[in-house]
Amino acid sequence: MRKIFLRRINLKLRPKGKKLKQEFAKMRQEFDEHLQAINENTNEIAANYEYISEIERKLDKMSERIEQLQMFLESVGMPALKRNNFDIKRLNRMEQEVFLVIYTLEEEKGGVTYSSIADRLNISEHLASNYVTSLIEKGVPIIKRYLNSKPHLRLDPEFKTLQAKENILQLSLAEFGF
Repeated sequence: MRKIFLRRINLKLRPKGKKLKQEFAKMRQEFDEHLQAINENTNEIAANYEYISEIERKLDKMSERIEQLQMFLESVGMPALKRNNFDIKRLNRMEQEVFLVIYTLEEEKGGVTYSSIADRLNISEHLASNYVTSLIEKGVPIIKRYLNSKPHLRLDPEFKTLQAKENILQLSLAEFGF
């Protein structure tokens, strides 16, 4: 009697086992298709990276050649053309403060974020973002770079050097306690 009972259970489970195997086979096929797509995308990313690296190498070589040409022109008495002529509109007091925070934090930490500006000036990140946008609109060359979807700011190195030498923005550091 026991054998008959077990045989009935086994007969009932067979169709369900076949269905289950079919479903697992479908899932495996879908996973294999996804894996193939991922591998293709990975190969495409690697190829793009190599292409970008090659472009960067070529740009570096071109930059070296341009520098050599500039030095040659200067050696024969032809001064090189001035590359950047910064045309900055007058900044209001708060924009000047934001600029100084970017300038000083970049020196201290290297990277400046909206939150670091906001913390230093006791304002909201949104307001800090608005002031940075205003600085950019007025001609201050701020470079934005996104790391982990978060903007990091820095000043154009040439502008920063000129600002230190010539005070392009006409900031009175004594006003800000420097």
